Amino acid sequence: MPAEQLTVQDLSESELLARIFPRLNHSPGVLLGPGDDAALIAAPDGRTLISIDTQTQDQDFRLDWNNGYQTSGYDVGWKAAAQNLSDINAMGGSATSLVVSLTMPPVTPVEWVEAFADGLTAAIIALGAPDCSVAGGDLGRGRELAVTVAVVGTLDGLAPVLRSGAKPGDTIAVAGTLGRAAAGWALLESDIRMDSLSSELRGLVESQCRPVPPLAAGPAAARVGATAMLDISDGLLRDASRLAGASDVVLDFDPVALKVHALPLEPAAARLGVDAMPWVLGGGEDHGLLATFPAGIQLPQGFTAIGSVQAVVEPPGSGVRIAGQAADTVGWDHFAD
Repeated sequence: MPAEQLTVQDLSESELLARIFPRLNHSPGVLLGPGDDAALIAAPDGRTLISIDTQTQDQDFRLDWNNGYQTSGYDVGWKAAAQNLSDINAMGGSATSLVVSLTMPPVTPVEWVEAFADGLTAAIIALGAPDCSVAGGDLGRGRELAVTVAVVGTLDGLAPVLRSGAKPGDTIAVAGTLGRAAAGWALLESDIRMDSLSSELRGLVESQCRPVPPLAAGPAAARVGATAMLDISDGLLRDASRLAGASDVVLDFDPVALKVHALPLEPAAARLGVDAMPWVLGGGEDHGLLATFPAGIQLPQGFTAIGSVQAVVEPPGSGVRIAGQAADTVGWDHFAD
């Protein structure tokens, strides 16, 4: 880092906030935004959705990757917004505000923090959440970067879509992509230099660093009567097991439909000398949606069918099968070895 580069320890908290606030967008649902002890958020529906998520340096992202990629503040801001917007989407709602806590070492460059704010705003706008904005937050000092975002959303009069409503005979469908972010992670962790990657493979890296959840899909699913839904954040099969357990059903996936999602990942798999299918089954940070719909219903735009819901039979196992065969619930676990 150049000696003349401005870092957060060179500014007061007020001076740093003065650089952040102008970079944030403003939405009508935030009646009172940054600057007071608490924000004031409109709740015209009379109900409020709320979720929270954290990214921690060297656990959820790295600043410097094996292949030479350097994670920018913009990347971290974008991903922090995207993964939280997706949680509201998975309930069939729309986000209205974010509250952001940013902890950072004192040597963090000020331009990294400015880029972080830019990434937050850019994701909110580009992903299709124009009625959402950052309502406030907190800055803190720590040994590593950590970002915690709480998101508030509205159902706009719709019923929330829970994990517990799937029924035997329902169609299983997904919106968004599967495996792209996991393939991007594998490329970042590899020794294949970033500057040697094709534009196609660079796109996979971008899917890991700047995911694009299908935010229009959640409310659309709620409007047509989706019976259950969740955000695929920890891997298709692991998250499917959660939905299956909550609904007391079995999710049986069609391997042919899953293969369709693996095909675009084959170039990356060939470059790395691996199989693409584990990325589809165990990769989750694309933040797509897994949903179930009554049989025969026309799926809303953006969803494709990948299986069917079955009744539980003994032994129940994980509640997840592929072509009728029990499947391991591969995926991300924060506390696994």
